[in-house]
Amino acid sequence: MTQPKIGIIIGSTREGRFGDKPAAWIHSLASRRDDLQFEQIDLRDYPMPFFAEPKAPAWGPVKNESARAWAAKLAGLDGFIIVTPEYNHGPSAVLKNALDYAYAEFVRKPVAFVGYGGVGAARAVEQLRLTAIELQMAPIRNAVHIGMIEFLGVWQQGKSFEDFAHLGQSATAMFDDLAWWAKTLKGARVAVA
Repeated sequence: MTQPKIGIIIGSTREGRFGDKPAAWIHSLASRRDDLQFEQIDLRDYPMPFFAEPKAPAWGPVKNESARAWAAKLAGLDGFIIVTPEYNHGPSAVLKNALDYAYAEFVRKPVAFVGYGGVGAARAVEQLRLTAIELQMAPIRNAVHIGMIEFLGVWQQGKSFEDFAHLGQSATAMFDDLAWWAKTLKGARVAVA
């Protein structure tokens, strides 16, 4: 069985977003591993309108071409790391919208989270875990929460993520957990295919 492929999804599209920084950092850490393959995915590359399809993706294909391309990208992956901001105690609307535009492409795949902002986006991550369960994903326990001190340190004070050793420790635990789930679920999906 080939190594599981994990998509690192940048969950914000706004101009001047911070999400590029933690996504690049996580991707850099991920590239040091030999048990998983990683690919960065930018929602800016999949400009989807607010979901207004005649039926949900669970019940049939969507019509929007960008959403079809998004689903095709997801289909080739074995798991996900979602890099998410927290807006008003929740995930960004564009991220939730992207999740709503697919279904079968998420089923029985693990998902991990890297959150940033107030309280490390813990509230956004908790909401995303509930959405992931409905999409039949397996949200893993370990996550990386980049709190306000770390966020401001990197964004405004010239610090790097390496200046906060606890973030690297959280990332290692998340990767280890994700690797187990990705391999286990990929093997199970292959066995029943």
